Amino acid sequence: MVIFWIGLIIAFLIIEIITVGLATIWFAGGALAALIACGLGMGPIGQIVLFFVVSFVLLLFTRPIAVKYINPHHTKTNYEEAIGKSVRVVEEIDNRADTGKAIFNGVEWTARSEQDEIKIPADTMVEVVNVSGVKLIVR
Repeated sequence: MVIFWIGLIIAFLIIEIITVGLATIWFAGGALAALIACGLGMGPIGQIVLFFVVSFVLLLFTRPIAVKYINPHHTKTNYEEAIGKSVRVVEEIDNRADTGKAIFNGVEWTARSEQDEIKIPADTMVEVVNVSGVKLIVR
């Protein structure tokens, strides 16, 4: 069982490193508790129960605190709010030349016309009809 718990700890830590979402670190803690219990001679059923209890307790009581203090100044981007808003074109929008920029909420965005054949000159007010990746699609 020692190898099993060590394997689980490593797997949970690798998943946590890959996802960076505070999702599996709590289960790594549960596996560590079970590994310690295994080393102290507890039976397999007790180890499994301890794994689930410790994982649940860690998840329930420490995750909210960790989420609050890890990257607390992270600003969520609600780009969907751009749709339907008027923005000012600061560089001529020409889809065929792959040019165009517009200002939304004080930030310069790449902008493209919803129709390839239409060029939109600078200093024109346009409406955002969609957001594609990091590009405002305007008319």
